[in-house]
Amino acid sequence: MNNPAWSIHRGEGPLVAAAIHNGHEVRPELLPLLAISEADRLREEDPYTARWTELAGTRIVVHRSRFEADLNRARGRAVYLRPEDAWGLQVWQEEPPYALLNRSYRLYDMFYREVEGLLAGLIERHGRVVVFDLHTYNHRRGGRAAQPDPQDASPTVNLGTSHMGLRRWGPVVDRFEQSMRAARWQGRPLDVRRNVKFQGGHFVQWIHRAFPEVACALAIEVKKVFMDEWTGALEEPAHAAFGRALAAAGQDVVKLLAEGGMVPGRKRGAEAAAR
Repeated sequence: MNNPAWSIHRGEGPLVAAAIHNGHEVRPELLPLLAISEADRLREEDPYTARWTELAGTRIVVHRSRFEADLNRARGRAVYLRPEDAWGLQVWQEEPPYALLNRSYRLYDMFYREVEGLLAGLIERHGRVVVFDLHTYNHRRGGRAAQPDPQDASPTVNLGTSHMGLRRWGPVVDRFEQSMRAARWQGRPLDVRRNVKFQGGHFVQWIHRAFPEVACALAIEVKKVFMDEWTGALEEPAHAAFGRALAAAGQDVVKLLAEGGMVPGRKRGAEAAAR
């Protein structure tokens, strides 16, 4: 496979948008070992999130499937070896040989090394960064014709914040929520809530550990109301509407950073990054 495992576009500004579950490709050497169907893989991936990353100057888009290596899990759990690792799905006909597994773990390590360098460079330049970690989630697991999950337990946008310091980053979270709720969905303000379905995965946890004072990572889960989660068919206007809402929220967050004084501590340059 000559295609890159991920693409990183380095741009201007302190905002980064990442689509780490966007990918569907799997290394050819692994394909004969898979037991899971392509349709089942697609249903658990986050297709179309790559388009939303265009809201930011710096973008991270992963092209490999989470069923090769899940970059949103800790390294030891990044390959789904057992059904309980993957929502009861049988991923492999038999466990891949060590050499193939090792290549998947090396891919994982390379990704985190590259992202660490990317964020360090942005922090050096801007003092602080905000990362939008973009995901989607299923809400009709009973089948295409099943009733959707109850709205009270499945917000249209779930924001994972449980692994960040809200004393420092609370204004960013508040500004994001306010901006998203200003958008409308089906004639009503968007239902945006924190930590209802998801609290934030390994990627945002790692960012907060690696850059605790100077990086804020928001785990953003959009319910798949803009597509058919069973067929993968996209409703373009609905998808675009979420894209506009996310872009507006990104602009508002960048404006907040530029205003300064939003959180305690120094704001600029390598001095801030070293804290």
